[in-house]
Amino acid sequence: MKLDRAMVEHIAELAKLQLTDEEIERYAEQLSEILAYAERLQALDTDDIPPTASVLPLRNVLRPDEVTPSLPREEALANAADVADGQFRVDAILDSE
Repeated sequence: MKLDRAMVEHIAELAKLQLTDEEIERYAEQLSEILAYAERLQALDTDDIPPTASVLPLRNVLRPDEVTPSLPREEALANAADVADGQFRVDAILDSE
């Protein structure tokens, strides 16, 4: 589909764009090429191809969960700015209302 100047001006108006004459000519050519390619894609027979979310095979990149010894509480709290009852103590960030 070949876009003419009037069509590009109409598209620019819908998008609230102010285009120069040079931009209108350039966009008419570029948009025409995009639409021509879309027409080529529409011509492909895809009836036997199931809908696909991704062309890449799915694989889990996470490691399996394994129980391991954790960091001792005293070591985890060693560099804390403030500690209370074996926990990190921080200032409240929300009103209590």
